[in-house]
Amino acid sequence: MAEQNWLVEIGCEEIPARFVESGVQQLREKLTRWLEENRLSFGKVHTYATPRRLAVLVENVADAQADVEEEVRGPAKRIAVAEDGSWTKAAEGFARKQGISPDQLQLREYKGETYVFAHKHQEGKRTATLIGEELANVLKGLHFPKAMRWGDRRTRFIRPVRWLVCLFGEEVVPVKWAGVTGGNRTFGHRFLGGETEIGQPADYVETLRDQKVMVEMEARREEIRQQLHRMEEQNGWRIPVDEELLDEVTQLVELPTALSGSFDERFLELPEAVLITTMREHQRYFPVRDRDHHLLPHFVTVRNGDNRALEQVAKGNEKVLSARLADARFFYEEDLKLSISTAVAKLDQVVYLEGLGSVGDQARRIRKLVEELADQLGLENPERSRLFRAADICKFDLSTHMVDEFPELSGVMGEEYARRAGEDPEVARAIMEHHYPRFAGDRLPEGRLGSLISLADKMDAVVAAFSLGIQPTGSQDPYGLRRKASAVVHILMDPGWSRLPLSLLIDLSLNRLQADGWLQRDREQVKEEISAFFHLRLKGALQEKGIRYDLIDAVLLSDLSSPQLMLEKARVLTDAVAREDFKMIVEGFSRASNLAAKGGSELQVNRDLLEVWAERELYASIRSASEDFSAAEKRQDAEGMFAAIAKLAPAIHRFFDDVLVMAEDETTRTNRLALLRETDRLTKRFAAFNKIVFSS
Repeated sequence: MAEQNWLVEIGCEEIPARFVESGVQQLREKLTRWLEENRLSFGKVHTYATPRRLAVLVENVADAQADVEEEVRGPAKRIAVAEDGSWTKAAEGFARKQGISPDQLQLREYKGETYVFAHKHQEGKRTATLIGEELANVLKGLHFPKAMRWGDRRTRFIRPVRWLVCLFGEEVVPVKWAGVTGGNRTFGHRFLGGETEIGQPADYVETLRDQKVMVEMEARREEIRQQLHRMEEQNGWRIPVDEELLDEVTQLVELPTALSGSFDERFLELPEAVLITTMREHQRYFPVRDRDHHLLPHFVTVRNGDNRALEQVAKGNEKVLSARLADARFFYEEDLKLSISTAVAKLDQVVYLEGLGSVGDQARRIRKLVEELADQLGLENPERSRLFRAADICKFDLSTHMVDEFPELSGVMGEEYARRAGEDPEVARAIMEHHYPRFAGDRLPEGRLGSLISLADKMDAVVAAFSLGIQPTGSQDPYGLRRKASAVVHILMDPGWSRLPLSLLIDLSLNRLQADGWLQRDREQVKEEISAFFHLRLKGALQEKGIRYDLIDAVLLSDLSSPQLMLEKARVLTDAVAREDFKMIVEGFSRASNLAAKGGSELQVNRDLLEVWAERELYASIRSASEDFSAAEKRQDAEGMFAAIAKLAPAIHRFFDDVLVMAEDETTRTNRLALLRETDRLTKRFAAFNKIVFSS
């Protein structure tokens, strides 16, 4: 069967950078799924994208669908054939449903009985015909978080669509969608290129390169990186590459050309974070450092065009940046006039969440939670006093001009302003660290003060939101609750926090909301929802640590109060998998658990009814293992806990070899099930071993 390359390009107004790559990947997925559903073989798939286009090129697409031969079994002969040998209404209805005439039906034996069969031949359609008929529906399925309509069109897309390319080999497929018709004409760079014709899909990249457009995303990204590297070598600079910024800049341009500019050295008196944030967030500039990593009064930007008139472009960017930095200096100087106590008082005027008071109310809840955590840990002065001071002022920078302009500097400016106000360095550092971790893979707080305030802050945010019925749904999590809960879990996985159970943090946060009159739903219902939410975050955290899925399921069914101990349990099981006796241990525990389920949960062992030696041995082993297990648990020693219960395995197997559990005598049977119930209770304090899977 002949094959052709297939090209689809959607041309539109400039797409926001954050949607370019995800948009073209979505287009790729929908086109390849459509090919598979239509039984069309294809080869390698390429994606291309710029701010003005999303394009997919599929190699070696079959010219037509393969013909389909299908045989469908219908009703039995006794139902399909009348006494006179004619077809019954059942047979005729079956034929009609299959799209054939009754005289095309066949009788054939199947599993000892004769049935009616319909043999159908479906000729495959030409691929170009299918594209013309169905591509518009495929493109209608593209969805974006934010979409728009234009003119009198009903179509919704990320930006107004201006042209559409649809080429199957050299054949133009004139599919109609979004007010445009598929053709072979595309548009180059908005200012340096023009309208041009694509002869065939394989010419796509070079045709647009001639029109000053680099459609290959990775090629643009690498070109920017190389240009930055050349500027470093030419000027003796270091240009730290923020990968997120590089990705964004890549999707802002079709023809990248890097250039540098300068700003007044006096602006270097501002905190470095202010300078970098102003350059990155407002202007998408790369900062410049010297060989000793000191910030220089220079910046690098990337224009969407060639290298003509770069000096004028640089001057324009310098003028804009100077105005931005002047604003930043004004904000900074005004903030320094504001006392911390005044800034804290202003928090009462900032709404936290509707129904949960102000940010000032939240800060006071954090302070009270921190007090209870300090009591739990037995903290003493002066650390205790420093902790309370940090908790009192941890949110004060939310009242400043700088954080109002740059929310991402919250904590950074808090530490800066606190140091300049003469606060204890540990207190100032805790203001910054209580924001950690801010995203997946971010650092954890290093100091004890920052860690405790971070736990209180994030736990309060999660519990408060759940108390209002606010929960993440699907991909929607506007308050970042998943991130905050994951941060709590990762902090608690550090061995230093083994004395702060997750369950305690949940209870303390709920108590505080309830005491302050903010809890607006049934407490037990809210607690159940929060526990389930943290269960998923624990699972995710263990997956990040590389723990096997079945071992995760096993430990998640034990006590969840200590994430750190849970991680250690999972690691112990991971190491135990290599033990020769591990399968025997798991089989014994699992068998005991399965049989224990047949008895009541309140069963108690009557020692006087233990008749067989193997029963008495198991009973004694449980008593001994339980003592050793509890001692190891108190030490948070997961290895010791496993060693304690692992000694039970031989006694369990001897019990099953020598004892008939389901004895005819009800009293004996009940007592033996109670013995297994005790075994199960003890082993499940470590993990649900019946969740562990062994490959055959």
